[in-house]
Amino acid sequence: MRLVALALWMLCASFTPADAETPAEPAASLTRMPVKEVTVFKDGHAFVVHQGRVPTDARGHVVLDRLPSPVFGTFWPYSGERDAKLTAVTASRRRVRGEQTAIDVRGLLEANPGAAVDLVDVDGRSISGRIGGLPARPVDELQAMEGAPERDLLPAKGGVVLLETGQGVLALPLERIRSVSFKRAPAAKYPSESFRNLLTLAFAWPEGRPRREIEVGMAYVQKGLRWIPSYRVTIGSAGKARVELQATLVNELADLDDVTANLVVGVPTFAFKDLVDPMALQATVARLGGYFDGQSVSGYALSNAVMSQVAGMDDGRRRDENFRSSDPAVDLGPEVAGSEKDEDLFVFTVKGVTLKKGERMVLPVAEYELAYRDVYVLELPFAPPMEVRVNANDAQQREMARRLGVPHFTHVLRLANSGREPLTTAPALIASGDRVLGQGLMTYTAPGAECDLALTTAVDIKVTKRDKETGRVPGALTVDGSSYLRVDLQGNIAITNRRDQAVDIEVKRSILGHAVAAGQGGKAEMVNAYEEGGAVAHPPWWGWYGWPGWWGAVNGVGQFTWNTRIEAGKTLALTYRWHYFWR
Repeated sequence: MRLVALALWMLCASFTPADAETPAEPAASLTRMPVKEVTVFKDGHAFVVHQGRVPTDARGHVVLDRLPSPVFGTFWPYSGERDAKLTAVTASRRRVRGEQTAIDVRGLLEANPGAAVDLVDVDGRSISGRIGGLPARPVDELQAMEGAPERDLLPAKGGVVLLETGQGVLALPLERIRSVSFKRAPAAKYPSESFRNLLTLAFAWPEGRPRREIEVGMAYVQKGLRWIPSYRVTIGSAGKARVELQATLVNELADLDDVTANLVVGVPTFAFKDLVDPMALQATVARLGGYFDGQSVSGYALSNAVMSQVAGMDDGRRRDENFRSSDPAVDLGPEVAGSEKDEDLFVFTVKGVTLKKGERMVLPVAEYELAYRDVYVLELPFAPPMEVRVNANDAQQREMARRLGVPHFTHVLRLANSGREPLTTAPALIASGDRVLGQGLMTYTAPGAECDLALTTAVDIKVTKRDKETGRVPGALTVDGSSYLRVDLQGNIAITNRRDQAVDIEVKRSILGHAVAAGQGGKAEMVNAYEEGGAVAHPPWWGWYGWPGWWGAVNGVGQFTWNTRIEAGKTLALTYRWHYFWR
């Protein structure tokens, strides 16, 4: 019995890690660089800068246990000390040695080698002794057996515990242990190894003598942090409005602690935003500064950066699908229509932002006092020709009736941006004192420009429109041997102001054909339907009719515009003339 016990003990000793094995990285030697500054874009991308003074290991390297998932080509680490040059950055999957809290029998036995215990097995038999250990097969032995790279292996734990008893060393299967009693309070933690994705920064030290600490940083672009702007517009007397901008931060990226956040109006182009940099070590990969303050951390990061290099990429010939992110889509909040169009870059800086990953935050950004005026806007789209109406089905008829129903004015606030900062595309809550009037969409407005913020339908301003044909001229136009009939028309828009004060109005009437003249000081012009938008753009019914090829050659889209004022209780008639060609 003693010989068998001795053999088991020697076997257990042979299972301990060998000296030739590459040692696991101690968890205590790993460090994290804090986020110092973030530049946040409205589309959910962020330029993140980590910087801090961190300890070095015995080799003079810095080992970081947080690996970002940057956009391809945007990962830039740097040294913050001029005499210590960053020479290489290595991303690798490494074994890390640490401790775990024991939460089961196996863990308690591993945490307390040499402890005196009383075990009760599944048969109710009591066994007393000292814990001799739990056998484990070391990594180098597994590598020799399986031929797998050492970096892909962890020590293989056995299923028995060795117990030193008065009769020898007993190998007891763990599944036969029902309970364990310790003579003294047991230790709560036991050593363990696990894989982590680590980032190792190597430096060229002066005279080859590394220091214990070094100032380092890294900067990259990654999706996961977004800001959503919103406005509150409070209108007051004397034509002044208080405009408040607030930002909702949605953080699914990393913990932020007292960082500087740059909130960017506008969305720059990231050509490879759908590709993940190889340094991320994601599963799919493994299978293969003028807008910043010159003193900011972001500007420093770019001026001192060294691009990391990754070997073994087959000279860049691998398919880009291998670099696409495999992470599930993260909900970064609602999109605001038009938020990416025609916006120049502008940065709002907010200091002292603290926000954990997974949290949301609303914070005030800016406040202005802008001049505004009340304007009542009416847009009358062009109507479909009779041929379209005749061939339309019931659903299409209802849609046309809805769009061409009773016209109405919209009350808008015309804000003049007299500040130095642009207004960005965002929802806007409109209030008067403590009373909410409605919600509209603020559109991008450069300094010195104006924007319209729709308030409500103006029910006190009545509109009637009437068009009539005034004549037909056969053979009025000949093109390529084809003769065309000219149909002349005249329109009248009657507007009655039933409010108790005068109002400023803006009326736009679009027509198919050729605009001839507008009365009452209006303007008649031909416009490009594809560029103008609004009432001029092609309506949904445009595709319901097979337009003849000659239509666009002899006709276009015209528009009549009036900007005028109607006194209280008065009626104003706006007249206009146009024609179109037909054959």
